[in-house]
Amino acid sequence: MPDKTLSGVRVAILATNGFEESELVKPRQALIDAGAETKVISPETGEIYGMRHHDKAGKVKVDIPLQQANPDDFDAVLLPGGALNADDLRDWREAQGFVRQADEAGKPIAVICHGPWLLVSAGLVRGRKLTSWPSIRYDIQNAGGTWEDREVLRDNNWVSSRKPDDIPAFNREMISLFQEKAETAKRAA
Repeated sequence: MPDKTLSGVRVAILATNGFEESELVKPRQALIDAGAETKVISPETGEIYGMRHHDKAGKVKVDIPLQQANPDDFDAVLLPGGALNADDLRDWREAQGFVRQADEAGKPIAVICHGPWLLVSAGLVRGRKLTSWPSIRYDIQNAGGTWEDREVLRDNNWVSSRKPDDIPAFNREMISLFQEKAETAKRAA
């Protein structure tokens, strides 16, 4: 029987068309397997399509339109990569506000590949350490963050990884961070 360490934890997955399929699907499945409830939040309605590098891949159902999503309804946030996804999502004020409000509340944020672009656009990177797809390092550095070339990196309430090959380590650290924050929240309640 799978370990349900994240039972009762609600995770918002912010994504739109062009997400890197493995960076949404595999972490989401790991969260579900650990007992979390996940919801895909997008500026699109219906379904959004994924990519396998440069090729279109599968679709996922959108659970909540971004314009109606409330960060207070969630315990954690997952930001998958994919250049098209991340570049589009970073320009949505609602997405910026969502991650800003979640971060200000100390909620854990897991981000991979191009996903940090949203954190940069939301003005959250100054003084933080993270990793990402290598070309995003300049955006992170220019926004006042410290970039490191590591498989997975934790900085307070954030966990970040570089690419699909890092997903096993990313999933492990994401679940650990989400579990720690959930236990801290329960003790404070």
